[in-house]
Amino acid sequence: MSLLVAAAFSAPLAQARVVVGEECPGERALGGPGLAYAAYAEGRVLARTSPRGEAVRTFGRMNHNGARTVFGVVSVVLGPSCEPLGYHVQLPIRPNGSSAFVHLAAVRLYPVRTRIDIDLSRHRLTLFRDGKRVLTTTAGIGADGTPTPTGVYYVNQRLRPDDPSGSFGPGAIGISAFSPTLTDWAQGGPVAIHGTNDPSSVGRSASHGCIRVQNPVLRLLYRAALPGTPVVIRA
Repeated sequence: MSLLVAAAFSAPLAQARVVVGEECPGERALGGPGLAYAAYAEGRVLARTSPRGEAVRTFGRMNHNGARTVFGVVSVVLGPSCEPLGYHVQLPIRPNGSSAFVHLAAVRLYPVRTRIDIDLSRHRLTLFRDGKRVLTTTAGIGADGTPTPTGVYYVNQRLRPDDPSGSFGPGAIGISAFSPTLTDWAQGGPVAIHGTNDPSSVGRSASHGCIRVQNPVLRLLYRAALPGTPVVIRA
């Protein structure tokens, strides 16, 4: 990913509205069918083991690729009077599926109405908007020795290559997953959805773990899949 640069960030930010019951304190899931939330770092962010627990990781406002640091939101943490205190978020780090708690003031929320589902057995990627399918396409996936990891992730960055005719095609949509085998790769072996200069590999199990689509499809996905978009990868 060293040849990639961050896409411009231009999306407006918004705070989520929380509907709660009478039982507080506790956690309440955010979003619903066709709606998720992304948390954008406002500055330095401490990720903690619990709302008031030990710090396990520090994130800057921008990540190592120069993109805005983004977390996928799992739930909102409520205080004794049901006041929001922070968020339980997914983290873009190893091990896959890592999560932690961040303070309310450390991030701003952005509503996301897209979702990407990837069916590895069928080599198929589907994009949903507002819970409705809007695109289905054939995808290349990881080879047997470098498989694409299954799980629930999110788009954490969108990157553009210096050379759009290279192996990433016109762009890469980074997700919060990491290769289960390529642990010594740059930046820990992150997984992305990207274009390709080898169209024949789309539809086959031939990649190092990333998901390959045809370049025209990648351009559509790149515009649609804002940071925070949930990405579900199934076997």
